[in-house]
Amino acid sequence: MPVIPLESDCDNAERDEKAMIEAAQADPAAFELLYRRYLARVYRYLRSRLANTEDAADMTQQVFLQALDALPGYRQHEEIPFAAWLFQIARHAVTDAYRSRRNAISWDSLSEVFLPALEQDPETIVLQEERLARLRMLLSKLDADKRELLALRFAAGLSSPQIALVVGKSPAAVKKQLTRILQTLKEQYHAR
Repeated sequence: MPVIPLESDCDNAERDEKAMIEAAQADPAAFELLYRRYLARVYRYLRSRLANTEDAADMTQQVFLQALDALPGYRQHEEIPFAAWLFQIARHAVTDAYRSRRNAISWDSLSEVFLPALEQDPETIVLQEERLARLRMLLSKLDADKRELLALRFAAGLSSPQIALVVGKSPAAVKKQLTRILQTLKEQYHAR
């Protein structure tokens, strides 16, 4: 059963993050705590958007360097959570990379990004690979904006309000669009 955080836990996490941001703004060495907190999420997001693990690792490093460089200008009182601000930087980095390289997104990496390597019997592995191949095919048919929303939600782990801040839409519009995308994918996946 999942643990539901209490409101006070959320408040404490926000205060902790605020303190980390203030410390990092005063002393760049303190940025390490924010780096550790968001490293996996930023990498997963970038890995879902880029062709290979090396590019994702390189860009993850670039995103955090850009964030560190821009951190003195970040203002917490502007109602933009740090996570949304950081993923705006990541999203712009991906956009810039596409403009300069024009590489296609490889959905072949879907299994390594979203599913842990498990020791399973060969039949289970084959069935899972078939399901993933079907899902990759469906994802490849989506337009880039829809794939972006899915990457921000599932690879980056952002909430609808956070995604809304990243992409410049209302939280209700993002939530509605995600629901529609997932429903359409579900219907297409189960249709044979």
